[in-house]
Amino acid sequence: MNPEIVIRPAAVADMTRAQAIYAGYVLKGTASFEEEPPDVAEMCRRREVSLQAKLPYLVADRGGEIVGFAYATRYRPRSAYRFTAEDSVYVDPAAAGGGVGRALLARVLEQSAAAGYREMIAVIGDSANVASVGLHRALGFELVGTFRRVGLKFGRWLDTVLMQRSLLDASQREGSR
Repeated sequence: MNPEIVIRPAAVADMTRAQAIYAGYVLKGTASFEEEPPDVAEMCRRREVSLQAKLPYLVADRGGEIVGFAYATRYRPRSAYRFTAEDSVYVDPAAAGGGVGRALLARVLEQSAAAGYREMIAVIGDSANVASVGLHRALGFELVGTFRRVGLKFGRWLDTVLMQRSLLDASQREGSR
């Protein structure tokens, strides 16, 4: 029996494990368009950027082991985008398919809304990343579009899939347009 997944704020001490998970995606996958894994110090700096924007940076802890992490950042730095965030979710491949990504993303959405953000954008690397597209769709994201052949990694041209979800409830959306 697997221990329960606990979603909690990422501590600095968790960033070594988060970096190891992310490095796998950078070195072996196309979900991230980075080609060199950032070091732990850079991962800590990125965590601080999220926290300074009052956005979540979370880990999934299963029995004392970090099996995934997720966070939100401001979508773009210009002031007009100040109520829009972008999410990122990374799960240890050994824990994939067990609800870790869904639990993390649901909490990121909840905490981002509570912080006053109105829209969440998903910028998904590689249109073949059906797991990420499916996860986002399951949590209410809609396909906005696809940028074709905008990234080159592992000798392949890759797409970027854009999805969006409102963080407002239906009554809040009525008067917001």
